[in-house]
Amino acid sequence: MTPTRPVFWYGIPHGYLQLDLDPSSKNFELLAEQVLGLPAELRERADKAFRFYAGALLLLNQQQVQGCALGLHPDGCGGILLSVITVSSMSASGVDPKLVIATLVKTADENPEKHIQPLELPCGTGFLFEEERVTTAPGKPSEGSEELLEGIVWQGTVAVAAAASSEIVMMQLVTSEVDFVDEYRNVLLGVACTLTFTDPSLAETKSRNDSFAAQVRSPFG
Repeated sequence: MTPTRPVFWYGIPHGYLQLDLDPSSKNFELLAEQVLGLPAELRERADKAFRFYAGALLLLNQQQVQGCALGLHPDGCGGILLSVITVSSMSASGVDPKLVIATLVKTADENPEKHIQPLELPCGTGFLFEEERVTTAPGKPSEGSEELLEGIVWQGTVAVAAAASSEIVMMQLVTSEVDFVDEYRNVLLGVACTLTFTDPSLAETKSRNDSFAAQVRSPFG
């Protein structure tokens, strides 16, 4: 089967590990064998992590996520700052994707907890939506309590209409490190600035035959 040709391309910043959202069955089997081969005291925890990983892949694929990267950055105090970048697309077949985004902007603008900012990106006009949300936090409830732990996360989303298709590209960064929102917003905007609807390989081919184009550096290296 011929793989679907992508309609957009983007770059991932340093400190982010991109997940394989479509691992082969062989790789999955090898991972399962490694879990089974662990000592008994480690096997249960590893099995839970393996099942969580499998479930997360299923959920991401159901949501048409085309890219997911985990951010691991030192906090300067011996700890690690965690964040997740996801990139997905939605089809607005039969409708102008810019009108769909305009509807999203209008809906979000009615929510006082959401902040909206228009963006002029190299690939065109986009919008940044950001909000803080209360969600379930990892960990076990205190003894005698049945209520799940909760925490606050910052969620930033950039929406851009594709240049020559009905696709809407959604780039989202989520982190529980709300004290570093300004830094993570800059990370998300940096990723959005690399978004292009022109195949980078075509640009590289042209640059080899055009001395002027050779002066323009691709954001993909």
